Amino acid sequence: MNRGKINSKIIIHVVLIIGSFIMVLPFLWMFLTSVKTLSESMQMPPIIIPKSFRWQNYVDVWNLLPFAKFYINTFAMVFFRIVFAIVFSSMAAYAFARIKFPGRDMLFMIVLIQMMIPSQLFVIPQYLLVSKLGWLNTIKALVVPGFVSAFGTFLLRQFFLTLPSELEEAAILDGCNRWQIYWKIAMPLAKSGMAALGIFTALFAWKDLMWPMVVNMSIEKMPLSAGLASLQGQYSTNYPQLMAGSLYAIIPMIILFIIFQKQFIQGIATTGSKS
Repeated sequence: MNRGKINSKIIIHVVLIIGSFIMVLPFLWMFLTSVKTLSESMQMPPIIIPKSFRWQNYVDVWNLLPFAKFYINTFAMVFFRIVFAIVFSSMAAYAFARIKFPGRDMLFMIVLIQMMIPSQLFVIPQYLLVSKLGWLNTIKALVVPGFVSAFGTFLLRQFFLTLPSELEEAAILDGCNRWQIYWKIAMPLAKSGMAALGIFTALFAWKDLMWPMVVNMSIEKMPLSAGLASLQGQYSTNYPQLMAGSLYAIIPMIILFIIFQKQFIQGIATTGSKS
C-alpha cells in the first residue's frame, strides 16, 4: 500500500473519530450533569467532572415522578401507533400502487400535500375532535391521532410499485382476490418497508412532546417526553434531576437500537431520511 492511500485512510479515520466524539458529547454531558450537585450544574465557568458523583439524583427524580406510569403510557402509545400505522398505511399504499380506480392520482396527491403542511396546523382541529369525543386526559388521545401516517402511505407505496405485475397475474389465475393478493403476496414482500415504517413511527412517537402536552393535563396519563417537561420550572430548573430523568427516558430506546441496529440502519438507508 503506497503512502498516499495510508495518509488518506488516516485522515478518514481521524475525521470519523472526531465526528463520533461530537455525536457522543451531548450524551456524555447529560450523564455528567446528572451526577452533579445543583450548584455544580449552574456554576460558571462550567465544571466538566463533578467532585463526587451524586447518584442520589436518580433516586430523587424516580420518587418525584411516576416513571412506571410514564413507561406504560409511552410503550402503549408506541405499540399501537406502530401496529395501526402499518396496517392502515399498507392498505392505502397497496391501493394507490396496484389498483386502478377513478381519482386515484388525485387522492394520492392529497396525501402528499398533507406531508408538506406543518403538523402544528393540525393540532387545533385534532384537539377539538378529541375534546368533543371526551378523550382528553386519556391514552386514546395519545394513540388514535397517530393511527394514519401519510409518510407511511408514501413509503410503502414505493415498495409496492416495485413488485412485478406477473406475481399478481399468477395469483389471479390461481383464484386469489384482491385481499388475498395484498395479504398473502404483497405484505410478505414488503417486510423491509414495514420494518422501516415501524422504526420511524417508534422514533416519532417516542419523542412526541407537543401533542401529549396539549391533550393530557394529568401527570398519570403523560408519556416520558411530556412528563420530563414538568421538571422544567418557570424560574428555575433542577438540571441534575432533569438529566437523570432524561437518561431514564432514553435507556429503552438505546436498548432497542442495540438489538435492532441492523434494521435501523437499513431503514434509514432505504428511505434516505436523516430525521
